[in-house]
Order: sequence, then structure tokens, then C-alpha cells
Amino acid sequence: MAEALEDAVDAVFKDNAELIRSYVRLLATAGVEQGLVGPAEADRLWQRHIFNSAALAGLIGQGATVFDVGSGAGLPGLPLALARPDLEVVLVEPLLRRCRFLDQVVGELGLGSRVRIVRARAEELRETADIVVARAVAPLGRLVAVTAPLFTGGALLALKGAKAEAEVTAAAPEIKRLGLQALLLWAQAHPAAEAARVVKVS
Repeated sequence: MAEALEDAVDAVFKDNAELIRSYVRLLATAGVEQGLVGPAEADRLWQRHIFNSAALAGLIGQGATVFDVGSGAGLPGLPLALARPDLEVVLVEPLLRRCRFLDQVVGELGLGSRVRIVRARAEELRETADIVVARAVAPLGRLVAVTAPLFTGGALLALKGAKAEAEVTAAAPEIKRLGLQALLLWAQAHPAAEAARVVKVS
């Protein structure tokens, strides 16, 4: 890893810098072996996945409860939990093999006291959180429809790609129907990291 990125890891994750490095090693090995991360992604984990996820850290209030819906390999929930030790993070994932990987990671990183894994679909949850986060789960309109009951009074922070603006436009009727508003933001974990497009719905 380039020196600038090493410095960024230390700056963003501070006391948990070694833990996030361990997580990246698990993603690059067991994550690839179990089909949770594509083999081509192994070289791009820091910029495309870790810093992209950690970009949400500055948008979340102190001590918040965060649901990561469709967590998959733990993104964005695990980088968030390591960048923000004050957060209580719930990784919501319906697929058993992914939950097994998450169990392995949470156990190896010693995060069990504040990271919980729930095997369920978002629409099956009967709890609420301050913040719901999601990454590459569903088009925005559908995502808002299934997560709105989970963040009453809080917000959804959805990491989106180049089509974020088009998704906001397409989802506008659903967002309006639910009495919510969408805001397209740019967020960045560190100056050495790529900026991320975030749609905030509240």
C-alpha cells in the first residue's frame, strides 16, 4: 500500500488501524474464497470498499445505533464500526454463508460487544435504529420503501455510484409518498481517499 494510504488508514481508524488491516486481509482471502468479494476486487479493497464505507462516519451522530442492511461481507458496517467505536452497529444479512463470514470476522476482530449480526431481510426487522446504511443493495426507491420503517425520525444513508442523481429522480415519487426528503451528498473519509456519493433520506 502506498505511504499516503497507510497514513490515511492510521488517521481514519486510529486505535483500530490494525483491526481494519486484519479485516482487509480476511476479505482478500476468506472473502474471495467464499465468493463474497470478486477476485479482481482484492487490489481495490481500500479505495473502493473500505474508505468508501468509512466516508459515512462523518455523517452520523455520536453514539448512534446503525443498521447495515444487506451487509454482505460487512460493508459498510464493519469499516464504520472500526472508524467510529462509539457506534452500535447491527449487520443485517439474510444469507447464511454471508452471516457465517460475518461471525468469523466479528469474532476474530473482537467486536462482539458492539457489533451484532442479524440474519434477516430488512423488511423482517421489528426494531428501529438512528441510522440505516446500505451499499449496493437495491435501487433507491425500493431501498427507501423497505427501510423507511427502520429509521423513523432518523435517516437512511445510501452509498451510490455514478447514477446516484438518476436514482434520486426515479425514487422521488416513493420518497414523497413516505413524507421523506432526499439529499445527494459527497463524503470523504480522508483527503487521500476517493470521495463517495451518498444519498441521505430523512
